[in-house]
Amino acid sequence: MSNQSPWILPAGIDEVLPAQTRRIERVRARMLETFDRWGYDLVVPPMVEFIDTLLVGTGEDLDLETLKVTDGMSGRQLGVRADMTPQVARMDAHSLPPVDERRLCYIGTVIRAKTDGLGGSRAPLQVGAELFGSDAPEADVEMISLMGEALAAGGCQRLILDLGHVGIYRALVRASGLDASQEDRLRDALTRKAVPEIRELLASWSLSAELADSIESLCGLHGPWQETLAAATERLEPVLDEAGRDSLQRLAVVAKAVEKRAVGEVLVDLSELHGYHYQTGLVYAAYSPRVGREIARGGRYNDIGQVFGRSRPALGFSLDLRDLLGLVEGEEPMPRQTVYAPARLNDPGLTAAVERLRGQGHRVITTSASIPAGATQLAPTGDGQTQTWQLMGELDHG
Repeated sequence: MSNQSPWILPAGIDEVLPAQTRRIERVRARMLETFDRWGYDLVVPPMVEFIDTLLVGTGEDLDLETLKVTDGMSGRQLGVRADMTPQVARMDAHSLPPVDERRLCYIGTVIRAKTDGLGGSRAPLQVGAELFGSDAPEADVEMISLMGEALAAGGCQRLILDLGHVGIYRALVRASGLDASQEDRLRDALTRKAVPEIRELLASWSLSAELADSIESLCGLHGPWQETLAAATERLEPVLDEAGRDSLQRLAVVAKAVEKRAVGEVLVDLSELHGYHYQTGLVYAAYSPRVGREIARGGRYNDIGQVFGRSRPALGFSLDLRDLLGLVEGEEPMPRQTVYAPARLNDPGLTAAVERLRGQGHRVITTSASIPAGATQLAPTGDGQTQTWQLMGELDHG
């Protein structure tokens, strides 16, 4: 028999209490207002879908993250959403009429089957935005800029932006003739910047010295965007094909434009390959000096529409809103003042007084319990024939 309390929550699952909930609601409202000003329409994807539609396209990498249950009505397997990006892509392809460009945003809890190993939540409050239909660099700049403004609305006063492009690594893989297994092993080592492991892998595959040096150099190609891309051009252009050179140029164009918009400090990391199996172009992440890990990430995933029957460019970003709660600077607003009133039936005067105060925007609790000492309250005055209800105590009208 376990001695564990029956009231304990599963690992990585937490509850949100009133004070934190008020803060979440304020940040949520500011973010959604930001999205609306940029022309992004709010959608609410379903919490569960049939597993064979939920885990297609971008969702394939989420298989191990997805909780699965059997639908008692159809007998088919359902998945609880672990990421809303593939759901929003499906909505663009099948639930909404065709348009040249579409901008959608979303907010809601997602559930993951396991933690990230760092004590993170398995139930993030995911916020994100997606732009469908544009393959232009202007769309990349728009999405990164919107990510920055949304984070600022969430209380992040200083941002560090880390940009990369998966097309550069893919071009080196093509030049090297690596198979899928070798490509994944090398990508994993690059992501960890495990230089000795990278050297060992490259030596075992008998690549040319020029190609091996170029691939290994990705680990060191990170830092301020101008210096990093200048070094990358010198080191990589001789071995890149046309698509790889275009990727390098696209990264430079976007980094320069983002810097001009003063979104944040712009860095480049050419070994940044998150979401590699579904990202097709630029990838980006945002960091705050006050948090030891990324607070938002995104990228371009142009192939997602194909699996839904409508192939077209797409890009977006997402974040966990609760990661931002510790970044709000300044004093926390005090909760609204509470007025107490006794709970009574068949007292129209009391009912009218309560409704009047609530209509003026005040918070009124009608209670059968004892009213806290010193609290502002509605109290009766007069005798039983002419009794009225008046406020006792100070009422904050601010």
